[in-house]
Amino acid sequence: MKITTAEDIGRIIKQKRKDDGLTLEEAAAVCGVSYAFLSALENGKETVRLNKVLQVAKCLGIELEASIRTWASPGDES
Repeated sequence: MKITTAEDIGRIIKQKRKDDGLTLEEAAAVCGVSYAFLSALENGKETVRLNKVLQVAKCLGIELEASIRTWASPGDES
């Protein structure tokens, strides 16, 4: 799935948590974050701390990958 917004990653986190049968409270405890943080993350809050987002993703077994795109030069019709 392509992630372009905070809502996208929140949706992925929430779906994985639900697939694993965890409540917000349980997942927060297992991942070492607060209930309020995990709730904000799942709801797409844009100001959550990136290191904690990565911590939750890793804890839930979500692998994130980056694809590098190139910028077209002016006049290119790619």
